Amino acid sequence: MSALDVAIAIVTYKSADLTIDCLRSIEVERASSRLQIAAVVVDNASGDAPIVASALEKHGWSSWVKLVVAPLNGGFAYGNNLAIREASRLGPPRFVHLLNPDTIVRKGAIGALVNFLEAHPQAGIAGGSFENLDGSDWPIAFRFPTAWSELEAGLQFGLASKILKRWVVAQKMTREVQPVDWVPGASMMVRWELIERIGGFDENYFLYFEETDFCYRARQVGFATWYVPASRVMHIAGQSTKVTQRNAKPKRLPEYWFQSRRRFFATTYGLSYAVLTDLFALIGVSLGSAKRLLQGRAHSGIPCLASDILSHSVMWPANRRLPAARTANLRVEEPSYCHAGN
Repeated sequence: MSALDVAIAIVTYKSADLTIDCLRSIEVERASSRLQIAAVVVDNASGDAPIVASALEKHGWSSWVKLVVAPLNGGFAYGNNLAIREASRLGPPRFVHLLNPDTIVRKGAIGALVNFLEAHPQAGIAGGSFENLDGSDWPIAFRFPTAWSELEAGLQFGLASKILKRWVVAQKMTREVQPVDWVPGASMMVRWELIERIGGFDENYFLYFEETDFCYRARQVGFATWYVPASRVMHIAGQSTKVTQRNAKPKRLPEYWFQSRRRFFATTYGLSYAVLTDLFALIGVSLGSAKRLLQGRAHSGIPCLASDILSHSVMWPANRRLPAARTANLRVEEPSYCHAGN
């Protein structure tokens, strides 16, 4: 395929039906767009490949969708890096658009991000606005997490949140285009020059914080991240990960969430700051739990959060051994995976 504008990367793990719905929405976008758009679907060793392959044949999508079967479930960063490597063989494209399988692309969503990045060469990353399954808005972007944001997240006091407002990670966005620290990987478009500059995602992040780390590394080399609300994507949050379903009763967070959190703070800010962050988080969680207990809401918080933060803290020497970053090597000539049907 020549003159590829956008390669869409979709990593699926036991989300075949959602992936097919996502591809169907992309097909509509392709038909009405001036852009040359292709997609790479990576099955992270979940068994989704035969179902997706059947859909590609049934709907005639094989001309623009490449299906890759990963040899293992290496996580979100790993799967997207496989897609990035495959995209490099397709052109490479001018842009890579990360999409969750549990998303539906609304009309003009892809074009809006491309138009913005074309007009703003110093913007390396752009993300858009989300909507819930019921059609309600979920306009969200994020600040980089800090020790202060960890304190606020644990406290969850109305007054404390107001005082610490400038450090709250989640930002409810307006309808205005604006620079942000990072956008969700559920819909994130990346300039190819940026990938060539910093590589892909750090595969030491199994799930969570990988896009935070990527946007931080982008900023370090002078590429900004922007929120572009004209790009709208419906996101059934948590359906592809089964962890962050909105409005659901809090569940204990998986071990990989704490491992990713530890890696981000330690590699981004240093071990001393990571220790401070854990102390702030423990203070916040403890005071927040005490407040909920006094209010009769003792079971409304995330279970075992304080003990899990403590056990994964870099305060303990065993937790300070952090492997070097593993990002996509665009010079790899032979794939370490297979294409479905090969």
